Amino acid sequence: MRTRPRLRVLSALSAAALALAGCSPSDEPAPAEPGSAAAPLGEVTVFAAASLNETFTRLGKDFEAANPGSKVTFNFGGSSGLAQQLNQGAPADLFASAAPANMKQVTDTGLVTDTPTTFVRNRLQIAVPEGNPGKITGLADFGKDDLKIALCAEQVPCGAASKKVFEAAAVTPEADTLEQDVKAVLTKVRLGEVDAALVYRTDVRAAGADVEGIAFAEADEAVNDYPIAVLAKAPNAAGGRAFREFVLSESGKKVLSAAGFDAP
Repeated sequence: MRTRPRLRVLSALSAAALALAGCSPSDEPAPAEPGSAAAPLGEVTVFAAASLNETFTRLGKDFEAANPGSKVTFNFGGSSGLAQQLNQGAPADLFASAAPANMKQVTDTGLVTDTPTTFVRNRLQIAVPEGNPGKITGLADFGKDDLKIALCAEQVPCGAASKKVFEAAAVTPEADTLEQDVKAVLTKVRLGEVDAALVYRTDVRAAGADVEGIAFAEADEAVNDYPIAVLAKAPNAAGGRAFREFVLSESGKKVLSAAGFDAP
């Protein structure tokens, strides 16, 4: 008659064993991928080239949606100016430059210790206001005195690339204004303040119907590589790495490709 309590104990032990079997290592959740809800949260500060404005803003919103509680803050501008700000102590987690030369400005000072990753490439296009009132047909028109021309300053990537294509075309441009980033140049075109400018083709696409783009062969002589790197003194290095991986992910590549960037 004392076997009943023993049976109850055995039944309880069997139930416990079954419960433990249900929690076997094979059933444990997989580690979170970058960009998932379990990835590092918090504020991520990104310094990025002006030409990345539209795509990175979109990727920032996607990243925040995938990571509740996260916040991506951007500082967009000319890559040379951003590098200077970083070297002067501006706090940031991630730097995305429009040219390796400006990334080198921060790696040379020890602000980047990892090897930067090239994530996209970009090339120049002639930008003209809607309807092309200046009747621009090619780079040769940039040497005409009677046309108003806007270019990037040589120290920023779009300006350095412009210099290369003009040298390749044997054209001396007659610039009426030199701007510190490509978006400032694009604004001159959108407002109809100039007849033509050189910007990236991604900027032409982003401008929509306000701007028309004219491709030219010499653009192949100055294709810009865009490197990205987490900063050595990043306040939120884990967040910076997570956003970098988000940019490098398949979803990130789709957004960048749709904007007109080339794969590296």
